[in-house]
Amino acid sequence: MKLAANGIRIEVEDSGGEGRPVVLLIMGLGMQLIAWPDEFVRALIDAGFRVVRHDNRDIGLSQGFDHAGAGNLVWQSVRHRMGLPVRSVYSLQDMADDALGVLDVLGIRRAHVVGASMGGMIAQRLAVAAPQRAASLVSIMSSSGARNLPGPRPDVAAALMRRPASRTEAALLAHSLRVARLIASPAYPQDERTLTERITRGLRRAYRPAGIVRQMLAIGADSGRHALLGRISSPTLVLHGDADPLVPIACGHDTARRISGARFVSVPGMGHDLPPLVCDILLQHIIPFMQTAEKRA
Repeated sequence: MKLAANGIRIEVEDSGGEGRPVVLLIMGLGMQLIAWPDEFVRALIDAGFRVVRHDNRDIGLSQGFDHAGAGNLVWQSVRHRMGLPVRSVYSLQDMADDALGVLDVLGIRRAHVVGASMGGMIAQRLAVAAPQRAASLVSIMSSSGARNLPGPRPDVAAALMRRPASRTEAALLAHSLRVARLIASPAYPQDERTLTERITRGLRRAYRPAGIVRQMLAIGADSGRHALLGRISSPTLVLHGDADPLVPIACGHDTARRISGARFVSVPGMGHDLPPLVCDILLQHIIPFMQTAEKRA
């Protein structure tokens, strides 16, 4: 369903029914709400939670910002490396306000906020800005955004900057599969057919390359978040794979170090994806953590 929230149109999936504690799932860069595996969502519902997912602005079926232009990613990347401010059409705080707007429209006062990758950054922003709304915070394969942290492995960074050979579905699929294989969890390989079907489903639902660029610029522009993480008062769980080639595990360690009382869990052999066995491991930590936070509320 599409909701009017924070002044824009946002696509939302609301599962599990009212009257349950709420989990708000926030996905990462360029990823749609369907990138949360169905089994992951079902496990949360089976554990007694109501699950709310949404397409972040500029991605999936939510409102786009094509009228603002895509921006010059290469030039802004140079500015970032030089320590100069990155210019972006909108901010990660705007995206956190979108998530809060979704909760407002649905009449949800508090939610357990779970974010993956860029979604973890947005979740951190939400927990800083509206601590009374975050029953708990779970940051998965994400970062504090501090400038001294390591970046992606060179081949991964190059793949992210490379364009598909064409706009045909076959070329887009081939490009997406190359990136997915590069960032995959080495200890938990995904079935090739399942991975292909999942990527194809996403491409057919929506393909928004300019939105991905604008989201990348929003990440680059978010230079001060690390200094604010000490304000987070919500119970916090930080989960990170020790084989993550896109957001190295040092980024997760730094996030947990900056949030008082945060619990850090390293997942051996996990990269930057959510294959079934990785989801099982994450849920073994996330569900009891949120249940405990719910009892203490």
